[in-house]
Amino acid sequence: GTAIDAIFSGTNDYSLPLVPQGWLPTEPKAQFYLSVSLIVGAFVVTAVTTWAQAITSDIFAHRSLHAVRVDTFRKMQQLDMAFFDEQQTGEAMSILNQDATNLERFLDQALKNGARLVIMVVAIGAILLWINWQLALVTLVAVPLMALFTWWFSRTVAPRYDAVRSSIGDLNTRLENSIGGMQLVKTANTEQFETERVEAASWNFYETNIDVLKIAFVYRPGMRLLAGLSFVTTFLIGGLWLFSGPPLFFSGELTVGNFVVFIFMTQRFIDPLAQISNIIDWTENARASGKRIFGLMDTPARITNAPDARELDAVAGAVEYDDVTFGYGELDAPGAEAPDEETGAEATDAATLAEAGDDRSEDGEAAGETVLRDVSFAADPGDTVAFVGPTGAGKSTAVKLLMRLYDVDEGAIRVDGHDIRDVTVGSLRESIGYVSQETYLFDGTVAENIRYGEFDATREEIIEAAKAAEAHEFISELPEGYDTQVGERGALLSGGQRQRISIARTVLQDPEILILDEATSAVDTETEVLIQRSLDRLSVDRTTFVIAHRLSTVTDADQILVLEDGAVVERGTHEQLLTEDGLYANLWAVQAGEIDDLPDEFVDRARGDI
Repeated sequence: GTAIDAIFSGTNDYSLPLVPQGWLPTEPKAQFYLSVSLIVGAFVVTAVTTWAQAITSDIFAHRSLHAVRVDTFRKMQQLDMAFFDEQQTGEAMSILNQDATNLERFLDQALKNGARLVIMVVAIGAILLWINWQLALVTLVAVPLMALFTWWFSRTVAPRYDAVRSSIGDLNTRLENSIGGMQLVKTANTEQFETERVEAASWNFYETNIDVLKIAFVYRPGMRLLAGLSFVTTFLIGGLWLFSGPPLFFSGELTVGNFVVFIFMTQRFIDPLAQISNIIDWTENARASGKRIFGLMDTPARITNAPDARELDAVAGAVEYDDVTFGYGELDAPGAEAPDEETGAEATDAATLAEAGDDRSEDGEAAGETVLRDVSFAADPGDTVAFVGPTGAGKSTAVKLLMRLYDVDEGAIRVDGHDIRDVTVGSLRESIGYVSQETYLFDGTVAENIRYGEFDATREEIIEAAKAAEAHEFISELPEGYDTQVGERGALLSGGQRQRISIARTVLQDPEILILDEATSAVDTETEVLIQRSLDRLSVDRTTFVIAHRLSTVTDADQILVLEDGAVVERGTHEQLLTEDGLYANLWAVQAGEIDDLPDEFVDRARGDI
């Protein structure tokens, strides 16, 4: 504006804000070239500050993404199993991935472009562009250079995007593995280990994104600089045209006016306006994602250490259930979100996802119903206690209460005379080994899965544990032995092989209390013999709790508890229960094939367990 008004029109003196008049040239031509130099300097400063803006805003946004994701996962690790019973894995993954990414996009794009939009729209009251086709050619000279620069960017950034996609896949695999194996993580007391693994995967994702952004840090200001040089060239040619007539091969007349100012305004007005729809989209997505993330962060953890909790040391293995009553209650959830404005579909909060899933416990009881009623028994150190009964009787729930995956509603559970609510959760679970029917293996090697939870174990200790679990022979025959990758969830191994690796893991843990939750019910007879032999070896001199459908596996138990509808209806040894001729005897007769003389109601009742 100063150059046009002072040099071309002569209506104002040549002056610049904050610059003493004595520092400025007095000759018109010198004033003109000073103006050109100042504009070139302005674009150089713009390129530098654009680079600085990218460095600060992008790194801030991606560090925030990393922090939100890790903090959200850490919060998930602190929540009890009731939370995960009511969650769908895909929704949890969505919170950790998509919702966190939406926040990052808001911090990176919406705030930056929104501020720019406000400034530019307020500053520019009107747009007026008169195009001279000859001068337009000068402006477009930079287009081939910009195209070449874009080609270089595409070629350079392509492999980096491949690395980004790979890191996303690794991160999703790690998150899904960790969430899907939450029960194992909790029973192995490895929450901190899993958080560190997710943090490492997230940091890898962050670093691959920064590799892309480093190229973008050059490309974005470089493109702006090229566009700026094109603008300066237009200003130079147009200025000479107005100052001394058509230069070089140009012809015709160019009206004096504010064309340079208008071009400048138009160039910077269109781009921020084009971002309005994106800004709205980013902001609304971030708003919805923020509700889901903070709804999760505000979910209370129910299984926590008491303020005066003590460590459970030197565990002997005495266990007592004292009038234990328990029911799967529904999680207290933050309110559901409003329907999505675009799709009309009702959004779901992290803590209200149970409405879309199967709201039932693993024992078959609906949430909110009482699963166990006044269960009482005592096990001395080294005893074997078996739970039998129809499906849905509460057998698995009973042992999960011992590990404090859930807390009792009434009564108490004691280990060596200590109420388990008065000891630290970590020390309690360290003393308990859990072998489930549904074995979970993490994506990794055989050795890594065996030493999971005992990360300092030597290779010799791992091999000895595998031998004790009848697993060493088949592991040795694998392509890479103990270094063989098992695949996601152990998909490259058979069910029996996965089960024996799980048993080896528990052998290595060397717990004082052992829980066998239908550990042989999903394998063939030959594999069952091998697994049962390893389980018998594992349970020696340990307090063992066995949940079994096949009654032949618990005939030597010191105490058998028969559960029905959540209550203990019979108890005793195998011989004593057969003598009583009750439900256990009926179950035994059905499994033994001796059902011809039983009343129909007993047969039907017993068959329910089979």
